[in-house]
Amino acid sequence: MNAIEIRGLSKSFRGLYAVDGLNMTVPVGAIYGFIGENGSGKSTTMKLLCGHLVPDKGKIKLFDKKYTNAGVRVRVGALIENAGCFPGSSVYQNLMMQCINLGIENPNEEIRRVLEIVRMEEHARLKFKKCSLGMKQRIGIAMALLGDPALLILDEPINGLDTDGMRIMREILVDITQKYGCTVLISSHILGELEKIATHYGIIRQGKMIMELTAAELEGRARVFVSLKTKDMDGAKAVLKEKFSSVRTEEEYIRVYDVEDPERIVEVLMQHGHPVSEIRKNKIGLTEYYIELMSGKEGQ
Repeated sequence: MNAIEIRGLSKSFRGLYAVDGLNMTVPVGAIYGFIGENGSGKSTTMKLLCGHLVPDKGKIKLFDKKYTNAGVRVRVGALIENAGCFPGSSVYQNLMMQCINLGIENPNEEIRRVLEIVRMEEHARLKFKKCSLGMKQRIGIAMALLGDPALLILDEPINGLDTDGMRIMREILVDITQKYGCTVLISSHILGELEKIATHYGIIRQGKMIMELTAAELEGRARVFVSLKTKDMDGAKAVLKEKFSSVRTEEEYIRVYDVEDPERIVEVLMQHGHPVSEIRKNKIGLTEYYIELMSGKEGQ
């Protein structure tokens, strides 16, 4: 079963399509990284999934049922833009008000549960306005987790967080899926962080899904390269371009792509009087894969 199935989804504003014939499949139990530049249609898609917007056309299914089904809607939690909390009220008070809105039985028990998940047990009495950005984001996730949803939709929850805040957020999201069986759809521009937790990816551009792939498929497509430094970088690069098909300069290194044997590169350069001072073998990550895909350089 899939948590989300979207087929031919479109939404326009004043004649311009924000989402244009979008297809998307999110398996149950996935952490699905939703990637795209600003204005690509990510937030609009998420708002359509949450029922905040009405589509022009297309189909949305959640857990094999129409997304407007009342039984399905209660299984969806979301954090879009911000938590919508009252600044002068405590973390506990904000969560209690949301419990009342949702008609949750045993609200105190439910509040303790979600605060434990987001590592906020000790801050229940703290006023929301005194919380750090990272704490506010975690409170937003706690609000979205009230009622134990099966699907959590998060729009840019790690943007603006410091290193420790991003680490905590990663741990929370992994726990949500592995310990509580929740599927997570998350958008972010911080692809290096997303790569550490995502099991699936969807890449959107101009309202259209241009690629969906698993983390394993991304690993298989990621190009191998050898990066190196020499004293005469321009001379060495000229030599390498004569011998290898894909050679670039990236971040003060020469990169030679799709070569398994670094020793062969060293041998070629030594023959032409370019001793290598530094060399290592690597693979491109999600960020570079995305950039190459957007620029049309994938596989070049």
